[in-house]
Amino acid sequence: MQKVRLGFTFAVSVAALAAVFTAAAVQPSEAQGRKSIRWSTSSVDSYGYRVAASMTKILEGALGGEYTVTVNPYPSTTGAMKAAMDGDGEIGYTADVGMTQLYEGTGGFKDYNAGKGRLVHTWYAYPMESFMAVPKSKAGDYKCLKDIAGKPTFFTTAGFMNWLNFQRIYKALGYDFKHVQIDAKTNADALQGGTIAGSVAYTTAGRSLATYWKETDIRSDVSIINPCPDEVAKLKAAGLAIAEVDPKQAFTKDVGVKTILGVPILFGYNVRADMPEDVVYKMLVAFEKNAGELAKADPGFTPMAKDFVGMQVNGISANPDIPVHPGLAKFLKEKKAWNEKWKVAS
Repeated sequence: MQKVRLGFTFAVSVAALAAVFTAAAVQPSEAQGRKSIRWSTSSVDSYGYRVAASMTKILEGALGGEYTVTVNPYPSTTGAMKAAMDGDGEIGYTADVGMTQLYEGTGGFKDYNAGKGRLVHTWYAYPMESFMAVPKSKAGDYKCLKDIAGKPTFFTTAGFMNWLNFQRIYKALGYDFKHVQIDAKTNADALQGGTIAGSVAYTTAGRSLATYWKETDIRSDVSIINPCPDEVAKLKAAGLAIAEVDPKQAFTKDVGVKTILGVPILFGYNVRADMPEDVVYKMLVAFEKNAGELAKADPGFTPMAKDFVGMQVNGISANPDIPVHPGLAKFLKEKKAWNEKWKVAS
């Protein structure tokens, strides 16, 4: 995929978007003396953008007021990753599947050369679970994923990690990936109007829906299409996990199944190897300390709050050949969770 940049970016203050972390605005003279950390995320409709804004104050506090942290949205997660790697940001929103494609040079990273340096393992924050939804009025037409395969589908915004996740799901199943790109804000209308046969939905930690999916849940009636037993077996044989999601935790209406079967991915906020070790180390210490408060602000952080160190280990283990930032390596060594087979980024 060709790199996409916005003509402008939004610097979002946590004081405006997350009341749980309110703080006084920085005076101009003070702000001028600060260094800048640009936190690249996916679009303003995405979960990654919403929660990133709520974490900037924690990071600023952890760094002793030496840095000003701004949140800059890009059209896709792939775009956010490239922004950080090309020097237009310092922290890049990503997921395990995106990191895999980056280091394989496949998908949106085919023939891509990072301008400043590739992202390395830094901080993993929450799991997401991808699954398929269709209009409730058409639910009888679909019993398995194979029934909707090849039909026009919105697999989330092109370049999003859940979009990449369903690419690997369909590849494992041998299905035709027919993506139709729409504005996420029109998701409910596109489903009801028949522009798309289905739309991929996703939860964070089995609970939080993305902003546009919350609107879809309110404005329309949908049903979830789970993979059939033979499809589940193929997915597991391909090394993909199956996560069970309680639909009542995510949706306000009945979605036709008692349990949603989603394929999980692990999301994080990674940096280049040239980020100072002490900055990353202080960031990790602060987020571990405040994990409980983050979980209170958004339930998507609940798994991280329960096992912060374990989530970092899982993030690295998903791509064990990718280097680990020295700040994360120091943190995990102190926690007695370092694996000597892992490589420290230089």
